[in-house]
Amino acid sequence: MSIRGETFSKKERLCSTKAITELFGNGNIFYSPLFKVVWKKVPSELPSPAQVMFSVSKKGFRRAVTRNLIKRRMREAYRRNKELLYDFLQEEDIKIVFAIIVRGNNVPDYSIIEKSVKELISRLISQVKEKQKIC
Repeated sequence: MSIRGETFSKKERLCSTKAITELFGNGNIFYSPLFKVVWKKVPSELPSPAQVMFSVSKKGFRRAVTRNLIKRRMREAYRRNKELLYDFLQEEDIKIVFAIIVRGNNVPDYSIIEKSVKELISRLISQVKEKQKIC
């Protein structure tokens, strides 16, 4: 664990409507068994190396309580495992924004979500590396 600690502050959340529209309009997409991830490399004007947004569809999970539970679990798993992503992004001096969207319609356990988030982070790093080689 580094000096930053395991926090998830406001500056790490993707809230800008303009950035979200740009992300879904021109972003790169990949799928994992549990998530759909849309990401985009952005200019170096973000306050943190990555900004993230979590989304759970109302169509798949009708009750707000269930959607909120899943989002809480996703945020916690990301908060505990983001160090690998941040270390890579700071080393390469890259800033990204991304959205994690739940697929399916059953409520996964926290252990499954955490395992999927770890895989998602490692895959996101490889996707960003691949995009760096092309550019």
